[in-house]
Amino acid sequence: MLEYLFSNKNVEKILIYLCLHGKANASELRAVFNSALDPIQKTLRKLEEGGLLVSFLEGKTRVFQWNPRYPFFKEIQALAEKAYEYLPEDIQESQYQKTKRKRPRKTGKPI
Repeated sequence: MLEYLFSNKNVEKILIYLCLHGKANASELRAVFNSALDPIQKTLRKLEEGGLLVSFLEGKTRVFQWNPRYPFFKEIQALAEKAYEYLPEDIQESQYQKTKRKRPRKTGKPI
């Protein structure tokens, strides 16, 4: 839907994913969208160079999130949210829903 506006389908996917989850890394996005890693990394770098995203390290992993200082932050975020609403439900469930825990809960830790 937004790929025609941004001329890149990965931009749409990344923006919608960040709208719903707040932050993400390239490997996580690759796994979720079942895509190659290189185009996703290039798109993330391009969005960061444009100022729309910022990145930081969590351990050895580069994590990307929205740049709240970007002048059109609220407008682009609203556009991504609207695009998500018009996606078919099967795509919403398969690609954008929260994933389950990545590792088991520590033994003896209360729920």
